[in-house]
Amino acid sequence: MTATVRQLAELVGGEVLGDGDLPVSVARPLADAGPGELTFFDSNKNAAAWHASPAAAAVVPTGEPLNGRPLIRVAQPLLAFAAIVQKLHSRPTKAPAIDPSAHIHPTATLGADVAIGPFAVIGEGCVVGDRCRIGAGVVVGEYCTLGADCILHPRVVVYPDCVLGERVVVHSNAVLGSDGFGYRLVAGKQVKVPQLGRVEVGDDVEIGAGTTIDRGTFGATVIGEGTRIDNLVQVAHNCRIGRHNILCSQVGVAGSATTGDYVVMAGQVGVADHITVGDGVFLGARTALSQDAPAGAKLLGAPARPIRDTLRVLLALERLPELLREFRQLKKRVEGSE
Repeated sequence: MTATVRQLAELVGGEVLGDGDLPVSVARPLADAGPGELTFFDSNKNAAAWHASPAAAAVVPTGEPLNGRPLIRVAQPLLAFAAIVQKLHSRPTKAPAIDPSAHIHPTATLGADVAIGPFAVIGEGCVVGDRCRIGAGVVVGEYCTLGADCILHPRVVVYPDCVLGERVVVHSNAVLGSDGFGYRLVAGKQVKVPQLGRVEVGDDVEIGAGTTIDRGTFGATVIGEGTRIDNLVQVAHNCRIGRHNILCSQVGVAGSATTGDYVVMAGQVGVADHITVGDGVFLGARTALSQDAPAGAKLLGAPARPIRDTLRVLLALERLPELLREFRQLKKRVEGSE
């Protein structure tokens, strides 16, 4: 579709500088934008690239001066540009439908305007909220509850009894509610501890592709409101993940760990079982956390230390070959003087 710069500014609540009547039909990143197209940047360090760009207009941070081409000034250029891309490049919406190959148990309850893709399965006693979108091959087990506006992408599996809040997004091949890894050694054999709990996911959570979240042993594994979980993350049984956490790719959280609100775990972080991570903790990439972390701590390394301490250790390791050479030279001098 085509819209004027002014119309796009109204869409994102931005301020127009320059010709607001300029029509735009294509929005691209700064490196790709061509003549007649809209682009964006969200840092002053990219201003020079914008001045050299052939793009016709841009979404820019507040305070960016006019340079002869129309601008839309906003507080969050990236988010505003994403909304504009969705507007300009959107496909015609299809009326929600239930594919005839989907299997929906007669006791399941579907809300208004629910869409269900080919070969999806909705189990006995399930409740699916209004406007949910269930992709092809999704399996929702018995007695699950999905709040309004949930999106389950193709091949998601939700085991029985799980509860998802409103506006939850689960990406392809994620598994929610699989058995926790619990065994006891009895008479020389590993005996499985029954996993009888469930998974509870709060409102506005997004769960990445290939992620697995295990059910609780007796109670619930809980994912707090607004939390974002990347691809290929493992959250073990009985964990309680707080609100608005960020768990990046390949994070592993062992059983019965608890996190506060606004915790960030960078890629490949490992969190040991039965520990508590306080509010606002930041764990850098590949951090191995084996003890409780107080609120606000910023940790890095294996074992986890305050970031400054870990960086000092890493800098010292870089100098180790030089220090060894100096040591050998000193040793030779001492031996020679003797």
